[in-house]
Amino acid sequence: MSALYRNSIRFFRVIGTIFTLQIMGGMLPAHAVEPRTTAPLLTVYKDANCGCCEKWLTHIRERGFNVDAHNINDLYEFKQSKGIPASMQSCHTAVSSQGYVFEGHIPAKFISRFLASPPKDAIGLTVPAMPVGSPGMEYQDKFMPYQVLLLKNDGSSQVYAQVNSLEESVQ
Repeated sequence: MSALYRNSIRFFRVIGTIFTLQIMGGMLPAHAVEPRTTAPLLTVYKDANCGCCEKWLTHIRERGFNVDAHNINDLYEFKQSKGIPASMQSCHTAVSSQGYVFEGHIPAKFISRFLASPPKDAIGLTVPAMPVGSPGMEYQDKFMPYQVLLLKNDGSSQVYAQVNSLEESVQ
């Protein structure tokens, strides 16, 4: 076999390998091979001086959400404009790109579950007040069981989830 022939064979093997890898996705950019998976975006409205809101934002980000946070002065009016009754309010409001509202210290897993399959006639979820042990409200090993409530278009609410332990709250 001549050197030219051997080099030609090597060349075509390399080209064949490259072609095969491209077909299998080994050399293509990830976005060309796999469907794009974008982390959900939450736009969060909060008070500039609220430390627990910052802790909740950390919880949400660590669990795969993109966050666009805004400090605003008229939180009560903003919450009212989104249909969140005064009795269901907490310290911050997140709004998904689909327009759903998530009020207060809701564990990320419940927001993900809701967004994956939004209940009919729902505007979002809330954890009213600021229960000790909810994400962002951790204090030592203290925990107070709480409910995540489903907010409905008609102003009513119902229990969406019951959180009975610190472990359930921060998963």
